[in-house]
Amino acid sequence: MDLRPDVQNSRQNSEETKSENMKTSANTKTRMQSFLEDLGLKQNYTEKLSLSSILQIDEKIITDEPARCNSDLPWYFLKKLMMVNVTARNVKWTSVCESNCDVTSEITELDFDDLFDSSNSGDINPLDLITALFLCSDGFVQQEMSLKMSMCQFSVPLLLPNCDTPQCTLMLWAMRDILKKYRPPSLSESKGFMEDRIVLSELPMISFVRLGECSLSKSEILNKLLSNSQQYHDTFVHRNMECGDSPRRISNGLTEITWYLPCGNKNMDVFSEPVAVANLRGDIASFETQYSFLCQTSAALFVFFDKLESEFKLLNNQHHKAQIFLVGNGESKQINLDALKKVATNLSLDKKNIIIKTKDKNNADFVKKLKETVSDVVENTGMKMQIEQMADIAHELGILVDEDSLECQTAKNNADNITVKIQDILKYKEAELPLQGQIWKELTNLEKEEFRLRKVGSQNIEKYKCDLKTQKEKLRDKQNSYDMSDAMMCFINAISSPGIERCYFLKWMRMNLDNLSREKLSGLREQYKKKCNNSENKEEIKDIDRQLSNSSLGTEHFFREMGQIYEASLSLPETNQSRQQLQHLPKLCAGLMLDGFPLELVDGDASNIPLTWVSDVLSQLNELVSPKNKILVVTVLGVQSTGKSTLLNTMFGVQFAVSSGRCTRGAFMLLLKINDDIKKVLNCDFVVIIDTEGLKSPELAQLDDSHEHDNELATLVVGLSDITIINIAMENSTEMKDILQIVVHAFLRMKEVGKKPKCQFVHQNVSDVSAHEKNLRDRKLLLQQLNEMTQAAAKMEKKEDYKSFTDVMEYNPDTGNWYIPGLWNGNPPMAPVNAGYSEAVYELKKNIIQLLGNCQSPANNVKDFTEWMKSLWNAVKHENFIFSFRNSLVADAYMRLCTEFNKWEWEFKKDMYTWVTRAETRISNFGTVAAKSAKSDIRELLTCLKTEASTLLAEWETKLLKNLTDYFKQTEGHVYLVEGYREEFSNSAKSIRREMENSVFNQLTAAAEIKQGMREVEQIKENHTKEMVKAVCALIDECRKKKVQMTEEELDKEFDKMWNETVRKLSVSKLKSTDVFTCVSHYLRQNLSHKGSHACELLSKKSLKACGLMPFKYTEERLMNKISFWFKRQDHPMMVQKLADSILDACEQFVTEKMERKTNYHDTYIQEIVLMIDERLENNQHLGTDIKFEVSLKLHICGFAAVNFQQMHEDFLQVNDPYTCLSQNKEKFRADFKDVFHERDQCQKKAEEFTKQCLKPAVEDFINRSLGLDIIGEMQTLQQFSTRIWFQYSLLQDLLAKNTFENYLSSISSYEDYVKKQILDQILSHFSDGSKMSEFEDQHLQSCINSITDAINEAKLISDNLKTFVEDICRKLDEKLVISQDALVAFMTLNKADQEQFAHWLTVSVKDMGQTLREEFKKSNIELKLKQLHIKPQNEIFTKLIGCGKQCPFCKSPCEAGGAAHTEHWASLHRPEGLGRHRWDESRKLITDICSSSVISDAGFCCDATKHEWHPYKKYKEIFPDWKIPPDVSLEASDYWKYVMAKFNKDFAKAYGAEPAEIPEVWDKITETQAAKSLSESFNIK
Repeated sequence: MDLRPDVQNSRQNSEETKSENMKTSANTKTRMQSFLEDLGLKQNYTEKLSLSSILQIDEKIITDEPARCNSDLPWYFLKKLMMVNVTARNVKWTSVCESNCDVTSEITELDFDDLFDSSNSGDINPLDLITALFLCSDGFVQQEMSLKMSMCQFSVPLLLPNCDTPQCTLMLWAMRDILKKYRPPSLSESKGFMEDRIVLSELPMISFVRLGECSLSKSEILNKLLSNSQQYHDTFVHRNMECGDSPRRISNGLTEITWYLPCGNKNMDVFSEPVAVANLRGDIASFETQYSFLCQTSAALFVFFDKLESEFKLLNNQHHKAQIFLVGNGESKQINLDALKKVATNLSLDKKNIIIKTKDKNNADFVKKLKETVSDVVENTGMKMQIEQMADIAHELGILVDEDSLECQTAKNNADNITVKIQDILKYKEAELPLQGQIWKELTNLEKEEFRLRKVGSQNIEKYKCDLKTQKEKLRDKQNSYDMSDAMMCFINAISSPGIERCYFLKWMRMNLDNLSREKLSGLREQYKKKCNNSENKEEIKDIDRQLSNSSLGTEHFFREMGQIYEASLSLPETNQSRQQLQHLPKLCAGLMLDGFPLELVDGDASNIPLTWVSDVLSQLNELVSPKNKILVVTVLGVQSTGKSTLLNTMFGVQFAVSSGRCTRGAFMLLLKINDDIKKVLNCDFVVIIDTEGLKSPELAQLDDSHEHDNELATLVVGLSDITIINIAMENSTEMKDILQIVVHAFLRMKEVGKKPKCQFVHQNVSDVSAHEKNLRDRKLLLQQLNEMTQAAAKMEKKEDYKSFTDVMEYNPDTGNWYIPGLWNGNPPMAPVNAGYSEAVYELKKNIIQLLGNCQSPANNVKDFTEWMKSLWNAVKHENFIFSFRNSLVADAYMRLCTEFNKWEWEFKKDMYTWVTRAETRISNFGTVAAKSAKSDIRELLTCLKTEASTLLAEWETKLLKNLTDYFKQTEGHVYLVEGYREEFSNSAKSIRREMENSVFNQLTAAAEIKQGMREVEQIKENHTKEMVKAVCALIDECRKKKVQMTEEELDKEFDKMWNETVRKLSVSKLKSTDVFTCVSHYLRQNLSHKGSHACELLSKKSLKACGLMPFKYTEERLMNKISFWFKRQDHPMMVQKLADSILDACEQFVTEKMERKTNYHDTYIQEIVLMIDERLENNQHLGTDIKFEVSLKLHICGFAAVNFQQMHEDFLQVNDPYTCLSQNKEKFRADFKDVFHERDQCQKKAEEFTKQCLKPAVEDFINRSLGLDIIGEMQTLQQFSTRIWFQYSLLQDLLAKNTFENYLSSISSYEDYVKKQILDQILSHFSDGSKMSEFEDQHLQSCINSITDAINEAKLISDNLKTFVEDICRKLDEKLVISQDALVAFMTLNKADQEQFAHWLTVSVKDMGQTLREEFKKSNIELKLKQLHIKPQNEIFTKLIGCGKQCPFCKSPCEAGGAAHTEHWASLHRPEGLGRHRWDESRKLITDICSSSVISDAGFCCDATKHEWHPYKKYKEIFPDWKIPPDVSLEASDYWKYVMAKFNKDFAKAYGAEPAEIPEVWDKITETQAAKSLSESFNIK
């Protein structure tokens, strides 16, 4: 192979530069400016590229578009380099026309000229690109580039030139972060290794330079020199690489460095000792400074040449420390033997110092000779130097050093001041970082014990919790007793410095601390690995693990201390100076997160999150970035030491710690900015990356109970993430199963709480191209194992509905698995990163970005993420995660869902109530002149109305379900979190429809049957009226025939005589009364018939007429030993009596409402009452009432109802009695008789009569039917009436504001009565000023007046006489007003009014009626108005807010679940059991235990439901499966009821006939303000 020169000579370069300059504009640009402009980097020469800008996620990162122009190249290079892709230096760009040339060109004539055109003028040399990027980047990007280039086994800049000046820079800082591991011969036996920062390693450096022109490719020879026979790698760019032969424009003078590091295998190592290799680009004649530097720092200098005539003085004049070796090409015609001898003599060179490539020596032999020479130098030289030490020589030669900047040096001094004092890490941590050691671990244990109560034993739970709280306070006091250490003072001051300086400081700190602990940790890590292979060394492994934790010291420990200092300060008074001085710390840390530094989320040593600290940091972060605060989260989980951090670093270009002995502990989160060009795809502003410590293998998990820690960590990070990457190793199936179980538990828990993270399984070290196909069997095995794990996890979490992994989450075995080849291409330390690894990781990254873009749940903002994290961690601290998860975001989303659903439900009900009112009006008007309907039979009308109702109900059900579907489609408001409640609300919609249907059909049936029953009576009344009219007309004719003036007395006498005679002739018989008692008894017997013979026997013993006369009293007849322990504390007879009273109240209210409507009795009324009793008894089965109680209660209520309904029925008959009705109209007949006799004008009088007798009562009735709906609608606009949760909160808030024992007692002892009173009081209060009520009344009144006026105007056009005129008006008002038939018939009697005049006066009268009614409404008070309403607002609101009416089986807190068909009952706030009358048997003292604490303790309970046997509280679900009693949100959550019980302890004891409770000391200290705060917290009210 012909080795060509890889550079042009300096004359040629200068000529090219001249021609370049000639092409520039009139404003002459320097070579540098011109080149940077070509690359689009001109601006970055002054405004340097920062890490945050190159690591942000943009469109370029996820597109495979090749570079299309020069300005694309820097980003293309950086994108590949950040992902450690060894093809990064392939920087040739492709024009659009080139890529399409195959398609567009149709060759008609062969043209061979371009085959010989070798022009590459447009290409960029990779070295120029690298030089440009180093010149345009800040120190941190330079450092990152050097690190990644070193991982790719690329050479990195040692001396960076600036082609516009003779100046160059030693890149010491840029190389600071390069860490290398190798095995020198001395450690090959022990299999140990050396690990150090390369700038601190004392190594010999061999430099390669060129003098004049050279026909040998120095860089290519170097690559061969450094490669062994099995593995060639292009460490240095050379002319035979892609674009390597492009003219160099700015990189001449660049000195690169690389390192050869042995692996300890003689057969593979090129050199047995480590060595640095430097390579100067360009002619040393042009770069004397760089040459001088290399002479003084190198062990040997290999000078490549072709010609030595005049240039030997340069070699001769230098003050050499290095051995000189001359390397020439014997095949070159320019080589001069005499000149060579002369130089050799002058430089005192031996023959072995001259290496000439002769014709008979091929490339391999030549490289072999070079290797031998270099090996000899390396093994025998005494000249070894650290790169750090080279800075002094650089300074002497006037070379700049990148570390010399003021910020870097200040930061270095600050870091050194801290780390220089560290001798013994363990002692240092105890002295300088005391808050995070044992104290923090004890605090963690106390926190978890507060949530788990494992050691409570037989102690009083609340007292035990108070003791734990006191211990925590003491530990916080202990923390506060420490003065801030000097180290922490220095650290906080340093990170408070301006931006770039603090970044330098943290980097210095990290490097210094790594250097300090590496040696110690590396040894321990090796011991740990050895011991792990033998699981018998459990104690030793434990000890090493402890030492590893103690000997580890990184910046995270200083931040951890900072967090503890901050958290401890919060226990000090707010006015305390120390506390105030530390308030800025979270903001400081938030600023660092924006600079790209990770935040420790979980402290792996204590296995805890410092919640307050992390929350406050994130809160500050939210403020700093708002409104651009939307985030998506990517997490990696897997076994320890499987390359999780490396995977994240490669994927996102970040820097999670991966050095040996520095395994990640806990979890760290890091922010990556999203560029604007991809925001529309991802719909977020940042991606958060979470790196976690490895989950331990089963053997290790047994040692330190770390299985629990792994479960906690996995649950937390899976819960926080939108995508979880699960790193698994297929080769170890036992280990894999264990990890999968942890992961499946985490996913199952998330499914239960409404979070749906996606997961991707990553299989590392799988290199075969057909891996995806070959691993089909493995994927099936994985899915099978995931299914097994799901079933096992579901069983443990008591959620056995889940049978397969796909039930828990979306997972496709084909698209959810990624196979990634090994990281290294060959044997480290000289192996570059495998291109296949970075390409596979890149594909995974693209897929993850795509998945993030397709996330169904919208991105959370930082504030939501914080809330979610807090509730996840609080739930994780409990043993049973699912039942203890409570989250404010979920609560908020649930509240919103309830509010929306309640609005839809009310719209539905309002529409149906309005429809029913119209339907009842049509039924009432049936068979009268007002009836529009052509139906001849009322049964036909009823069927027609029921069909209409069914259609409307079905439409509304469909509408409700559609609303629900649309609601869950929206992306805002975290609706995905309440997806689990969707079915409940869907069932509730169907349930409401069913309830409404029953209610509507009952009302229609009752109205129709009552109307039907009245047909005969109405016929009789009509006949009587006709007879009376005939008699009056006959009397008028008779009197007129007398032709004498009759006085008023005479007329009255004649009229009375006629009236009495006519009445005698009429067959007036009393209406037949129905025996309501018989009807009720019949239905009651029917209801109890299926309850057995004993029920019927009990029913026969008592007469219904004798029941319901005295107050109902329940007496306990069972023997006390049969009564459960539970109810001995609660007084069973009293609880049953309360139930009976509650049912009685509801039934009495129902009867009263029916009585107020003054309608006739109908059998549906008693059916509804009995149904109501059955429902209430079923809801309270836990009280263990028997059939005797049921029968006696039903008899009592039905007896009372029958008495009232009988009275109502008889009153109705009395009112509608034909004789009574006729008698009531006697005076009207008399007046009409006189008017007709005297032929007076009746128009005005009749118009007033029609208005007063017919229209006004109908209008008042219409308003009373409509007003209730308006009041309910208005009250529902108030927040406290929007949902059950809000109502419960406002109820308790009101109680606290009033703060009287009587109110508390009433609310606890008679909850329903208290709620009813509160609702009524709120309605009275809201409408007390009358303005809103007047508005509603006026609205309906005006609506009626408009309808009547329209009816009058329309009737005028079509009627030809008064009778048809009035009938037409009534028909027009058929669906709106119920006009009394009696009044109408009476009005039409003897009516001789003129139609036109009557219409005029009617319009006037209607207007007057409006004014009269307005005045009457003003005089009437709200209480009276409420009584007159058909729909009672207080009852409707009560029904909605009381919900299912279920109360906690332990403390009687009411259920707040929304939706009528909810399957699980829960309350936001539980109370001490003593407030529900519970007392201890022996002492009779009220109990302070709170069930939300008891359910996590080992205590037990005993009741009827447990068959009088003790049952653990933890398993309360087995007894009360439909109740969910999660532990309190926080330890302060129950402060509200603790405050109430502590304040009124003696009062409650007296009222309950018990002894006062033993109140824990802490309860007495709770203030009213704290109680109010805890109430808001429990109900998630911000």
